[in-house]
This record gives sequence, structure tokens and C-alpha cells, in this order.
Amino acid sequence: MTKPLPLFIAWRYTRAKSRNGFISFISLASMLGIALGVTVLITALSVMNGFHKELSTRVMSLLPHITINSMSRSIHNWQTLKTKLHANKHILQSAPFVQGEALLRHNQSTAFVVVRGIEPKLERNITPIAKKMVTGKLDDLISGKFGVILGQDLADNLGVEVGNKVVVITPNINFSIAGIAPRLKRFTVVGTFRVKYQYDSTFALINLKDAQKLFSLNNAITGLQLKLSDMWQAPSVARQLNQTLPFGYHAYDWSLQNPNFFKALKMEKMIMFLMLTLVIAIAAFNLLSSQVMLVMDKRKDIAILRTIGMKTGTIVRIFILQGLIVGFIGTLIGTVCGLLLSFKITDLTNYLQKLLHVQFLSTDVYYVTFIPSHIQIMDVVGVCSIGMLLCFLATIYPAWRASKIHPVRVLRYE
Repeated sequence: MTKPLPLFIAWRYTRAKSRNGFISFISLASMLGIALGVTVLITALSVMNGFHKELSTRVMSLLPHITINSMSRSIHNWQTLKTKLHANKHILQSAPFVQGEALLRHNQSTAFVVVRGIEPKLERNITPIAKKMVTGKLDDLISGKFGVILGQDLADNLGVEVGNKVVVITPNINFSIAGIAPRLKRFTVVGTFRVKYQYDSTFALINLKDAQKLFSLNNAITGLQLKLSDMWQAPSVARQLNQTLPFGYHAYDWSLQNPNFFKALKMEKMIMFLMLTLVIAIAAFNLLSSQVMLVMDKRKDIAILRTIGMKTGTIVRIFILQGLIVGFIGTLIGTVCGLLLSFKITDLTNYLQKLLHVQFLSTDVYYVTFIPSHIQIMDVVGVCSIGMLLCFLATIYPAWRASKIHPVRVLRYE
């Protein structure tokens, strides 16, 4: 099968050595620049995806898929509400909780904390906190014993260990003969947990019954946590529940419980994409320069083709195709290299860390000790599309210049 004439000539121009070696060098540099840009962009996006996946998994593993709250900040008939909620086929598990803000004091150290009252047996069905225990166990939170489990960073900041006493100070007011005073209660540290996120420094877990007494809720709770069969169905299930819940109750899914975090992740990826696209844009500008020089080098060929009757549109297609061939080869090389590097970057960086005896990532900042990578096919398609689009735009002006070459003026001096 014969090739179309414009494609045949474009391919010949791509393969043939130019009379000016500098033009061939610039063309090769453009191709390698596009390949480098695509490689870097695919790898960077894959690493960003890896970080986002790791951080999101850590955050979402600690968040219930859906939380039911009340406008009054307390739910009294929660057992009845729980039974009604389980009529929804998407809901697998549920657990009550009580949550409030307090000050935690030990000797001269004080910290602001979020106190969460949980039912240990039900909590393990919703979150993996039981698997994140550093000392003690979740079942040590026994009703009436007033035990507390602290995040490891919080315990370190307060200088407490298992067995130490801490004082919990809540905004609830106690009225006595001495006057008005905040509510104080002494708790015993029975364990610590570490999830490598902000919860380590701000959360304190106590038994549900103890929390109800601490915040003067009687038998009421702050809310219900729900676990679904598919966490990605949480937004739609939450909308369904909001249509059926009694007035004053509201269901919100995990994406709304920490919206700024997830917005920040998307924004970081977008900024990274735009910044690294400039690498491909610079390579495309080099392609434009090489194409302009190629047109000047091939003026005699263009003049001969015009003389034998080739239309200006065909001339335009020849040089657009020639530039796209260079761009396609560069994009293809970059895609292959980017995918290979993305697949191996975790192993490669781990090897370099061992070889150089350095730690690239601090767990205090990134919450992970390795460089993760997660390839998304739409990112790869997007990068390739952007690369080819920029290459196409870079060929328009040189192709237009080629179509404007006057054959008589060129051949007059040959």
C-alpha cells in the first residue's frame, strides 16, 4: 500500500540528513526535549497520584463513610434512628459517638484536644483505629473506668505514658457554692495510637458512656458513623438519606468532612501539571525553530514541487506532518520512559536511600517513608494529547512560511 504523497515526503525529510548539520541537531534536540518533558510530566503526575492515594487512604481510613449529626448537637433517640438507617441496603455497619472539645492537662503541660467517646466493639467495624494502637488496646476503654487513649504525638507533647493521670477540662459549666467553674475530670492513660496524621496530636479517645457523663448528655450521642459497602457511593447515599431523615438531622459523606484537604490535593496536582507542561512547551518552541530552519533549507525542493503543480495546501500538510512525526516520536519515547520510571520509581528511590544512607522524605511532613507512584491512564492520555497539540501548534507557522515561498524567485538563482 503506497503512502499519501505529503506523508511520504514528510517522512523522507524526517529521515534524511539536512545539508545544514545544525538543523538536524536542533530537530533531534527538539525530539529529545519533548521526550524529556513527557517523561518528567508522566512521572511527576504518577508520584503526585501516589502521594494523594496514600494520604487519602490514611485520612479516609479514619473517617466514617457517612456521619449523621443533629442541629441540636445531640441525638436522643439514636437507637431507633440506627434501626431505620440499616434498612438502606448500602449501609453495612454503624457506631455511635460523642465528640467535644476540651483541654488536656498533665503537670505543667496543657494541650487542646478533640475528645471522642466511642463504643470499642462497634468502633472497630467503622475505623481501623484498633490496628493502629502503639500501646494498650481499644478494649481497655471500659465504661466507668475513665480511661483515655491518646494520639502518640499528643502523649509525647504532654510527657505522659500508660498509667499516668491526665485532667480533662471541658467547656461545660459546674455550679457550686464556690461559684461557676469548668467541668474537670481525671482520666487514666490506658494506651496510645499512631496513624501518622494530625489525629496523632489532637485526638483523645474515651468510652462512650464516660463521654456522655463528661459532656452531660445523659444517654444522648453527638452522631452516628456509617460504613457502606462501597465508600465511593457515599455522596449519593448521603443525598438519599438527607431526603428521608427527620427534620434537624443531616448526613454528610467523607469528602465533606475534610473538604480543604481534598481540594488542596487537587489544586497541587493541577499546579504541578501546568508548571511541567512548560517543559514540553519549551521543547515545542525548539521544534518551531527547527521547522523554520528546515523550510529555509528546503526552499529549492519546495520551489520544484510548486513548479510541477503541487498545491500550497499540500505543501502545508507536508511540513505539518513532518513536525508531527518528530513530535510523535518524542512523545512516544517520553511515554514509554515515563511509564517505566513511574513503575520503578519506588524501588529506585528505596535503593538510593539505602545506598546513600539518607531519608528523602520526613514522616513528620509527608506521613510516608517512601515515594509512592500510581499511574492513571487518563493522566497519560492527557499528557500525550498536550504534547501532540503543542507540537501541532509549533508546525503551523513554518508550514505557512513554506506555502508562501515563490518558486520563480528561488529557482532564478539556481
